[in-house]
Amino acid sequence: MADQIPLYPLRSAAAAAAAAANRKRAAYYSAAGPGPGAERPSRYQLEDESAHLDEMPLMMSEEGFENDESDYHTLPRARVTQRKRGLEWFVCGGWKFLCTRIKEFHQTWCFLGLQKKQDLFSINAYVYAQKPQLDIHSFEGTFTREDSDPPIHESLSIENTLWAGTVVASGTVIGVVIYTGKETRSVMNTSNPKSKAGLLDLELNQLTKALFLALVALSVVMVTLQGFVGPWYRNLLRFLLLFSYIIPISLRVNLDMGKAAYGWMIMRDESIPGTVVRTSTIPEELGRLVYLLTDKTGTLTQNEMVFKRLHLGTVSYGPDTMDEIQNHVVDSYSQTHSQAGGNTTSSTPPRKAQSSAPKVRKSVSSRVHEAVKAVALCHNVTPVYESRAGAATDAEFAEVDQDFSDENRTYQASSPDEVALVQWTESVGLTLVNRDLTSMQLRTPSGQVLTYCLLQTFPFTSESKRMGVIVRDESTAEITFYMKGADTAMSTIVQYNDWLEEECGNMAREGLRTLVVAKKALTEEQYQDFESRYNQARLSLHDRALKVAAVVESLEREMELLCLTGVEDQLQAGVRPTLEMLRNAGIKIWMLTGDKLETATCIAKSSHLVSRTQDTHIFRPVTSRGEAHLELNAFRRKHDCALVISGDSLEVCLKYYEHEFMELACQCPAVVCCRCSPTQKARIVSLLRQHTGRRTCAIGDGGNDVSMIQAADCGIGIEGKEGRQASLAADFSITQFRHVGRLLVVHGRSSYKRSAALGQFVMHRGLIISTMQAVFSSVFYFASVPLYQGFLMVGYATVYTMFPVFSLVLDEDVRPDTAMLYPELYKDLTKGRSLSFKTFLVWVLISVYQGGILMYGALVLFESEFVHVVAISFTALILTELLMVALTVRTWHWLMVVAQFLSLGCYVASLAFLNEYFDVAFITTVTFVWKVSAITVVSCLPLYTLKFLRRKLSPPSYSKLTS
Repeated sequence: MADQIPLYPLRSAAAAAAAAANRKRAAYYSAAGPGPGAERPSRYQLEDESAHLDEMPLMMSEEGFENDESDYHTLPRARVTQRKRGLEWFVCGGWKFLCTRIKEFHQTWCFLGLQKKQDLFSINAYVYAQKPQLDIHSFEGTFTREDSDPPIHESLSIENTLWAGTVVASGTVIGVVIYTGKETRSVMNTSNPKSKAGLLDLELNQLTKALFLALVALSVVMVTLQGFVGPWYRNLLRFLLLFSYIIPISLRVNLDMGKAAYGWMIMRDESIPGTVVRTSTIPEELGRLVYLLTDKTGTLTQNEMVFKRLHLGTVSYGPDTMDEIQNHVVDSYSQTHSQAGGNTTSSTPPRKAQSSAPKVRKSVSSRVHEAVKAVALCHNVTPVYESRAGAATDAEFAEVDQDFSDENRTYQASSPDEVALVQWTESVGLTLVNRDLTSMQLRTPSGQVLTYCLLQTFPFTSESKRMGVIVRDESTAEITFYMKGADTAMSTIVQYNDWLEEECGNMAREGLRTLVVAKKALTEEQYQDFESRYNQARLSLHDRALKVAAVVESLEREMELLCLTGVEDQLQAGVRPTLEMLRNAGIKIWMLTGDKLETATCIAKSSHLVSRTQDTHIFRPVTSRGEAHLELNAFRRKHDCALVISGDSLEVCLKYYEHEFMELACQCPAVVCCRCSPTQKARIVSLLRQHTGRRTCAIGDGGNDVSMIQAADCGIGIEGKEGRQASLAADFSITQFRHVGRLLVVHGRSSYKRSAALGQFVMHRGLIISTMQAVFSSVFYFASVPLYQGFLMVGYATVYTMFPVFSLVLDEDVRPDTAMLYPELYKDLTKGRSLSFKTFLVWVLISVYQGGILMYGALVLFESEFVHVVAISFTALILTELLMVALTVRTWHWLMVVAQFLSLGCYVASLAFLNEYFDVAFITTVTFVWKVSAITVVSCLPLYTLKFLRRKLSPPSYSKLTS
């Protein structure tokens, strides 16, 4: 037993507000039956299996109870919204209704055995908890209070926890802090974020290394030609300093400033509003992509579900026949209401009468009624009523000011599928009007409110792929177990039928998400036996999950199949033309999704991810090496067809034939991977990078896509209904998938082309002045004497040439509308021809030629004084740089012209103050002007001529479109 620590709960004044809200709800639902919490389920005094778990004292936080034990069912609904900033854990007691992430929804409570909140100061209790671990989706522990009679034992699970940063919107929560500091899940799951480096930066690094070798080689050659006379090592160091301009030190600064400019242009683009650039290191990567890996739900689709189909086995209802379902529901409840009115004197519940009657074939109306009622009850949706305008905003008094009208009701749930189903039941006449921790209220078409007591809730998990509830009808005392889930999980649970598998396939081919709904009637004895075993399993400290699952599975046998529902997730606007544009741009698109194979295949075809003319090869399920070998051989014989493979088969292929599978998959125009886990998504991205060496881009909208986004060379997040996890973790954030097209084809192209030109020109700027220094030293007997000194060298790299060179970030070779109209232009970018060793050598030759002409021309044309050589060569150098920028520019911008004249004006103005470098009397003569002009023309005119001839004889692809 841990040492007892005094408890200090926060004071609260919300009791009056809660009571007022309860009175208001009771008045609004006057037709409701008795409260669902009239009878409290019995508590079990079981010996726990505590062994190796940490024993921790109970430390209370937040506010205490507002009502006594008998009022649990009338406590105000505590709606909780969550901002995921950490994974610290907060075990909750009392009234709690928790909505954690958009894909998780938990509701549970822990009985502390308090009659009033003042008793909290004197309880003798402790919590057994797991030792700190990485898994954020599980928690096991027990709460024990020993000073009560009998002692209280309650199990604690993931459903009893609150994330750090959770906001309690209304009501109160009592909790104990379990993990702090380094023991929290958030800290234990934290990994050092990796810094992404763009391919352009890596290429420039290689070129810079080549320039460094050239610097060392040139210095050694100069010392060798000197004959190693005197202190040669000192001369070597001096030459290394003289030629140090070969190393483009300012390249990093110019590129970073350019990247910042590209990001600003992207966020200012009105064609893609809401786009956010979250990194300033890899905008050029958008122009080098070969593989685009995308999620499906919420990325290609809207994640807005619409109920489309209800299938009962013998009859199917679609959007055009929903009014028939509504008529059946109205008829069923009108008959039920009349029968209930005629049997008010009967004391025997209808369940007893029906249990002894022989089974007869149900009518269509009763089957529709049962199916709609099951859909209306089996979910985790909560109706929410917002506060009236102008009402108090305090969380404690929010319940009092709520408007409980139909117009003010919205639904909150862990999944859009759930909301779509409940909204559909409302449209056909059965409305969910209230839900709290222990009860649920439905309103029939006639206005009668039916109350159901929530006895147990089994939440949906990715392992079970189903969820269920056990409810008791307050009016008839019938206990029913409802369950719904994926067809793969439910097919073995429901009674034998011959239509479920076929209809699931038909709906999947229509692009619908299917759910199988079933039920099972329980007697009071059956439920009591189940509850006893279930609570014992939940109190277990070893293999709790397995024991709980085994108890629940004891109920999941021979369930009555009620219906099959189909919900449609519509495509986002502009998905089809965007995918077609990306495919024409030479980008191979892979869709990685957790949906079933049929749905993923249908979406791939409807979104034109797989073109109409392409064949689709569906990779058969494989479980062994031999099966994988045979299936890969069968796939090898196919040509130009899209591949569809499940996550399980993918895992087997990667285990035994990783290289062969990746080689075949990379040849496919499109790949669809279904039933993929987040880890598998990230692994596929890593394998693509490893096996192909090409640049990859991952795009998603949910937390399950974060690992894939971070593993890719370029990550794009979409702000959708699943929160902003993907958006915040990505390098670029967009609001719609169709914005990807312009982001890649326009901004990716411009960023890459501009950075390539900017990088090569900065290197050219250093090479040309180093060439002049080498020529000067060679002429004067390899003397290690600087040609230009002091401010001239500083000004050359800054005010004299910086503005024109940096203005290249405004250049564009193709207009944006042309790039969007002809996405085939994007294919040339992936070849990396704008920046390669070939283009680098061309710029080196240009620098050597121009540097030699400028230096030799100045030496030939100078007359008597050395200062004239400096004046002539440096002025010609500045003019050559400005003309070379003009030669490189493909589309002029007014800021480019301003930069040219600004730099030229700065140089001309500075001549008056540089008396120690220039002879002012000489630079004002006509002789100086014609000599400078002659040298500049000789250095630049041949290059302009070559550029003109190249455009005429071998024009680039984009020039044919813009002419």
